Amino acid sequence: MSFYLDTSALVCALTREAEAPRVNKWLRAREPATVLISEWTHTEVASALALKLRTGALTLEARAEAASVFAQLAANSLPTLAVTTEHFETAAHFAARHDLGLRAGDALHLAIARQTGLSVVTLDNQMAGAALELGIPVEHF
Repeated sequence: MSFYLDTSALVCALTREAEAPRVNKWLRAREPATVLISEWTHTEVASALALKLRTGALTLEARAEAASVFAQLAANSLPTLAVTTEHFETAAHFAARHDLGLRAGDALHLAIARQTGLSVVTLDNQMAGAALELGIPVEHF
């Protein structure tokens, strides 16, 4: 089985958030190349790390370390999926569903997971609920 790793779980693992031990244990238990990310993940990770720096949740050094670890993972362990026009169109459809309460980025992650037939891995409660509502398998921490 293969999985699509949401940015919330990835940033948690990179920055040693409270759930990091559980997320890292889960990641270590997966076979190589069965956990995927997308081009969009690169943008969200950069944004999340910058936000943590601005809010004082990370030092400049910790941000640099997390960014370096992410770059290594993306290059060697986490295959990166291209984001297509079809993904954006599906994401717009998901985001338009007010009952799901999705932000644009989460809608895009779910669209990618659905289009590629992957289970989504997330720490985000809203995203996990939306995934289930949309029939997308989910691993929720």
